Amino acid sequence: MDPSPQAHVSRDGGGRQRRELVVEEARAEGCARVDFRSIMFDRLIRSSEPNTQAAARAALGWVYGFVWPMRYRMLVLLLLSLLATAQVLLQPWLTKVLIDDGLLAGDRDLLVNVALVMILIGILGMALSGLNRYLHTLLSGRILFRLREDLYRHLQTLSPTFYGERRTGDILSRLDGDVAEIQRFAVDSLFAAISSILGLIGAVVLMLMLSWQLSLIVALLIPVEVLWMRWMRRKLEQRTRTLRERSADLSSFLVETLPAMKFIQSVGQEAREARRLGGLGDHYLGDLIKLQMTEFFTRAVPGMLTSLSRAGAFIVGGFWVIDGHWQLGALIAFSTYLGMAIGPVQSLLGLYVSIQRVSVSLGRVAELRFSPASVTPPDTPCPLRKTGGDIVFDSVSFAYPGRTQQVLQGLNIAIPAGSKVLLTGRSGVGKSTLIDLLQRHYDPQSGRILLDGVDLRDCDPQAIRQRVAVVSQDIVLFRGSLFENLRYAAPQADENAILAAARRARLGELIERLPEGISSQVGERGVQLSGGQKQRVAIARALLQDPLVLVLDEATSAVDQETETEIIAAVDELFADRTRILISHRPALSDATSIVLKLDDGVIEVLPRLEMAYE
Repeated sequence: MDPSPQAHVSRDGGGRQRRELVVEEARAEGCARVDFRSIMFDRLIRSSEPNTQAAARAALGWVYGFVWPMRYRMLVLLLLSLLATAQVLLQPWLTKVLIDDGLLAGDRDLLVNVALVMILIGILGMALSGLNRYLHTLLSGRILFRLREDLYRHLQTLSPTFYGERRTGDILSRLDGDVAEIQRFAVDSLFAAISSILGLIGAVVLMLMLSWQLSLIVALLIPVEVLWMRWMRRKLEQRTRTLRERSADLSSFLVETLPAMKFIQSVGQEAREARRLGGLGDHYLGDLIKLQMTEFFTRAVPGMLTSLSRAGAFIVGGFWVIDGHWQLGALIAFSTYLGMAIGPVQSLLGLYVSIQRVSVSLGRVAELRFSPASVTPPDTPCPLRKTGGDIVFDSVSFAYPGRTQQVLQGLNIAIPAGSKVLLTGRSGVGKSTLIDLLQRHYDPQSGRILLDGVDLRDCDPQAIRQRVAVVSQDIVLFRGSLFENLRYAAPQADENAILAAARRARLGELIERLPEGISSQVGERGVQLSGGQKQRVAIARALLQDPLVLVLDEATSAVDQETETEIIAAVDELFADRTRILISHRPALSDATSIVLKLDDGVIEVLPRLEMAYE
């Protein structure tokens, strides 16, 4: 991995530095695909930060990479929209004919025929609208979930450091709200804009056919509306960005406090956290009102100007009808078309507002989508052996991306296959970092790590993590049954294999006591299981995973010594022929290990087991 600060930007570097990184990555991955859409987008958005605008352009290219494969379905929807617009535009003209040529002229046959045509057109319009709504919802949903899936898959490639530096609530806000905003713009707003343009063109053409003089009155105020929109654009962007941040603050608060509710109750801080939520809600509401009022005035002023022009057209056209220079049906049809023109204009004004809002969402999503992956699999990965477990750290040095201080310095150590190793050292010296390197969450800046003689850089990270199992202090259990949690790391395992692994991990007694056996629910984060039971679930998972190397990363620190002894004994029995690495501060574990390693200031040394026992 590139050790330069550009490989990753910490929170301390500030948002601007992170956005510069996003832009750099985005230009390489996404901007080349934007073509003419980028030019149009740049003309619509003049962000105060050029890097934000470039990131938004790159994200737009990413979005349309999912929209373009749906182009034929979108063409069908556009055709349906065109037909629906045509039948709507036809209705006022039929009304004119019905009044002027049928009702006022006393032609009963024409009156009946036009009325029947209007009924048929109304039925056809209802059918077209229903079909359009169904196909549009189906298309929008598919694009939305594919965008989220692609973004989620990219998030799976990012390093633990990435998640350590960002609030979970903020990531959720971007993955949910911002992606939905982008999808609405890319699909829903696209069809709304096309329908509005078609309707506007049709209404204007028919208005000109009826009276070009009245049409000119309506057009006089258009330049004023455009100038107003340009002036309001910056306010919309700034207030939208602020509201997105407030929403992320609320999400982060809930993500942080709900899982810790028992602790909050135990220290009597319920009122304090309720006040915090109230304060966050007040800030959000205040910024929401500011944004809503800004959007209101952005649309209301052009709407008011349009109403003034409509009133003027009515006065002039009414005088013409009174003087006998125009027909009543023509005035009614013109006023109807004028209303049809006002609707699309309002929709296009709303689209303009949406563009300013989506520019913020595009920038926020770009920071996730174009964050560099921690490691990349090789084009032709080397296969790993199914037996073995020999580990070699050859002159390994590592510093976290964006930092200068090295966590590991020239590490050299060989661990033979089948060894039982105790890795110790004070907190924060890099023991867990060593395991992250072994699982290839990161690559060292220098040196190499070999597993059975194969450099990990030449292997697929997923294949490595399948062969190197880690049982940590915090066992991750998902909402669901015990059965589903046991098979999580090995979804291909059948029921017999899962039951056998559970019994070997000494979960048989627990399964017998549960009301539904192995199908019983374990609750959120496994709250219905004790610490020792969770550890045994993790051991059963590792058995199903069938690894070459098993790592216990402070896995027994939360249990008593008797339970720890039982767990270690179970590990020794079940993984006797596998390489085992125990990370712990407890000296008693050194008695049954073949190698004791101490990590200090980035350097590792081999300790005699007796020396470890007296530390």
